[in-house]
Amino acid sequence: MLNTHSMTIRKPIVAGQFYPYGKKELEESIKQSFTNKFGPGALPGARTGKKLYGVISPHAGYFFSGAGNAWVYKEIGEAEFPELYVILGVNHSAQLTCSSDEDWETPLGIVKCDTEFVKKLQEKGIPIKSKAHQIEHSIEVQLPFLQYVSKDSIDKLRIAPIMIADEHFEKWGLAIKSAIEETKRKVVIICSSDFTHFGNNYDYVPFDTNIKENMRKLDLKAVNFITKPNPKSFFDYTEKTGATICGRYGICTLMWLMKYIKTERKGTLLNYYTSGDVLGDYRNAVGYASIIFK
Repeated sequence: MLNTHSMTIRKPIVAGQFYPYGKKELEESIKQSFTNKFGPGALPGARTGKKLYGVISPHAGYFFSGAGNAWVYKEIGEAEFPELYVILGVNHSAQLTCSSDEDWETPLGIVKCDTEFVKKLQEKGIPIKSKAHQIEHSIEVQLPFLQYVSKDSIDKLRIAPIMIADEHFEKWGLAIKSAIEETKRKVVIICSSDFTHFGNNYDYVPFDTNIKENMRKLDLKAVNFITKPNPKSFFDYTEKTGATICGRYGICTLMWLMKYIKTERKGTLLNYYTSGDVLGDYRNAVGYASIIFK
């Protein structure tokens, strides 16, 4: 593959907040995410030839969602290494769907952007707006985990970061699918999303009793549409319930791609828990689902 990476670097903005700033502390935090009680219980084993097509991974601080990330990245670390990870993030601050053509830095080093692929996306209607990515954390939070499980192939690691900010998932899915076909990349798609944000802090209080059970029910119904995958039913469900799933546009795009890349892929829920389970306090809580498509 061509060494088509960027000359400019997107610096980390949530190091020291969402995850540790120091390299050693960050690696330790990632290791603990794999082994803590909400995690998969072990670090990734040796790579196999197994194929992975897409994943959904949370993007909160590692204290809360690190274990949820670990479930997904254990699978990524054990699967066949692709030429490119397309990362679908959220745009928390604007309704702008766009990519970035910068390399991304974390305390673990530089992750190179596949600029050729990103230029192809621009031809297909997803503009390159690197500046818009400067204040958004949803993609950045995935990268230290991706670097950690890619140590065996770190020089070959390439990403295409895209924020999906509206409901036109068919349009964005088609643009990504066309770019994959025309560049002939072997790709794994990482969708960065938390699930329901419950409580007064998030202006979402659809129930006030049995919060733990009701959050789980609400999110697992959404997961049921995702694993099928059925983007339209999932989107309608979030509209009907108001479920505050921040990455729902990216999830819809991922589902569309899972239906139309090669043959339809069904998803599997690996794990689900909430920040309330971590703290033992459900007054304000966020759900984390770890999902893979094989």
